[in-house]
Amino acid sequence: MTQKPTIEDIARLAEVSRGTVSRVLDNHPAVSDDTRARVLDVIERLNYSPNYSARHMRTETSNMVGFETDEVSTTPYAVDIIRGAQETLRQNGKVLLVISAGYDFETTQSSLEVLIERRVEGIIYATMFHREVELPPQMSRLPTVLANCYAKDRNLPSVVPDEFSGGYNAACALLEQGHKRIAFINLNRAYGTPIAPTPAAEGRLRGFLRAHEDFGVHFDDALLIYTDQRPQTNHAITLELMRRSQPPTAIFCGNDRTAVGCYNGLMSLGLRIPDDVAVVGFDNQVDICEAMYPRLTSVQLPHYAMGRWAAEYLLAAHNGASPPVQHQIACALVPRQSI
Repeated sequence: MTQKPTIEDIARLAEVSRGTVSRVLDNHPAVSDDTRARVLDVIERLNYSPNYSARHMRTETSNMVGFETDEVSTTPYAVDIIRGAQETLRQNGKVLLVISAGYDFETTQSSLEVLIERRVEGIIYATMFHREVELPPQMSRLPTVLANCYAKDRNLPSVVPDEFSGGYNAACALLEQGHKRIAFINLNRAYGTPIAPTPAAEGRLRGFLRAHEDFGVHFDDALLIYTDQRPQTNHAITLELMRRSQPPTAIFCGNDRTAVGCYNGLMSLGLRIPDDVAVVGFDNQVDICEAMYPRLTSVQLPHYAMGRWAAEYLLAAHNGASPPVQHQIACALVPRQSI
């Protein structure tokens, strides 16, 4: 047989229906042992899947978990989601297979098929930004956990940052220092990327405002400005804020990259951080925070903890009897010298 074998070829040689072959590939219980063995013999003989995959199907385990992502594996800090999952799985004798599919839906589908063909025991699907995702229907064929994202109908378990806690903790740190005019440079659609992290922007704002309520401090709506995340925009916003008749005494930045532009703007005006203006970032990108002077106080996104939780949930082998868990992990403040 010169062409790549198909499910139809397997069905013909094993003298079963195409549906039976599919059920065997999906490890469905509604197949007799004799039929399953006959189909697997044909699969292995035709090399329809790699030989090791056929052997794994016989033992009903591969000790492999798939990890599919848009671009987490190519970023310097969100990659901790992978590390958290990998270390947890390794402790349990499992191997993590990572595929970066980008933002193309068809590529995501084909990448998922690759993982299914390798008989992974489950899938962790993670995104660079906290967002809603549209998932291929094949995802329902395996236990799946979402990390840093969620399905629109919440039909899959997910773990995401508690954005509210992050905004709340940042504002509380500044309010406790006596600041009463705190500007918030919040995130809008990011320039150069296809994803707008709206859950982050909305959740952090709610937490920021709640902290003001709890401290009995009125928030001036004019101190809320959205950035497209261009460096020049962040710089210009900072200049505009500080040239007002009543400038803020502290600035909360939607992410650490925004804080870089904020720092540059403040320094160009001859203002000292934190003596004249305190600054807090978000994400805790250590390479940025530790390199800035003074070192930047930031809020930690729980990437490692999300990866660990996702892996632990898969390992727990939940039977689906209850609604899928929608778990949140708090975002803690990492104090440094900028407040």
